[in-house]
Amino acid sequence: MRTVGVEEEYLLVGADGAPVGAAAAAVQAYELRRGPADPQPQPGGGLETELKEQQLETGTHPCEDLGALTDEVRAGRARARDAAEAVGVRLAAVATSPVAASGSLSHSARYHRMAQEYALTAREQLTSGCHVHVAVADDEEGVAVLDRIGPWLPVLLGLSANSPYWRGEDSGYASFRSQVWNRWPTAGPTAPFGDAAGYRRVVEELLATGAALDHGMLYFDARLSHRYPTVEIRVADVCLRADDAVLVAALARGLVETAAREAADGVPPAVDRVERLRAATWRAGRSGLSGDLVAPPAFTPAPAREVVRALLDHVRPALDEAGDTGRVEELLDALWVRGTGAVQQRAWCRAGGLRAVVDGAVAATAE
Repeated sequence: MRTVGVEEEYLLVGADGAPVGAAAAAVQAYELRRGPADPQPQPGGGLETELKEQQLETGTHPCEDLGALTDEVRAGRARARDAAEAVGVRLAAVATSPVAASGSLSHSARYHRMAQEYALTAREQLTSGCHVHVAVADDEEGVAVLDRIGPWLPVLLGLSANSPYWRGEDSGYASFRSQVWNRWPTAGPTAPFGDAAGYRRVVEELLATGAALDHGMLYFDARLSHRYPTVEIRVADVCLRADDAVLVAALARGLVETAAREAADGVPPAVDRVERLRAATWRAGRSGLSGDLVAPPAFTPAPAREVVRALLDHVRPALDEAGDTGRVEELLDALWVRGTGAVQQRAWCRAGGLRAVVDGAVAATAE
């Protein structure tokens, strides 16, 4: 059974709903409470700062069972919430701030170098994602997976869409984070690499140009993790609710297992043009599950329910073998009923404005 882990980034907000730069103080509060003898969860550590002082990040242990992963995600959210409340702020699992705000850099030489090199792109980057790590045998298997999962990644973005607001107004997108994030020079979908040597060659070329300062800035929608023996799928918004993060993680593991089996059976990857992958990603970010998605392999638009069902059919043998099928269908049914995070945020806004969006998100994060 392949293990799967989840990293989540959250926003720290004050009583008025605006982001608050309190991450360093919150991590310090967590470290004081944790004590030196407690083990560090992996991947991602127990609680970490991010690019902006208005963000916190958690990471789960690698898990085989979805029930254990659910417990880990919820425990991570509780850990981050407690640390935030210890310094007088609240935790919200939203991928962009509903309330207009400008973030401040965390105190890190690396982050300050990023801000200097990437200028406005870095200064305006206050977005929160969900990163799913799925174990692979080695880099060769990992690259074989990367070369095969790209056409399906936009569907994960559609399922997780949770960022309709930007600078205090409705962006018109279900995931505006995906628009802001793709301003980074290395962000987005990738063409097939061929093998591990081909992947490393592309990485070194990007580093040489300055498009990335280090391996951590390779912001592909999916990449080989530079810290763990995993494929790291980075396309999703942070999910409003823990159950939706588990759904995305289960489908991501199904995609990795399916792709690895195809590679082992000698099935060649589809040679997809990056332009088509970018278009599919834009479509998912624009409408989430409320309109059409783009269906592989023909890349034709179809209603979101049909495309999600096609994804389930694609990974069903892997889900069946892992014992995940029933749980995935339950989680997906619940998502169809309540809607994505973007749908819920807009409903709260209609009822009470942007402050109500933040209050609703804080409550849903702690659910």
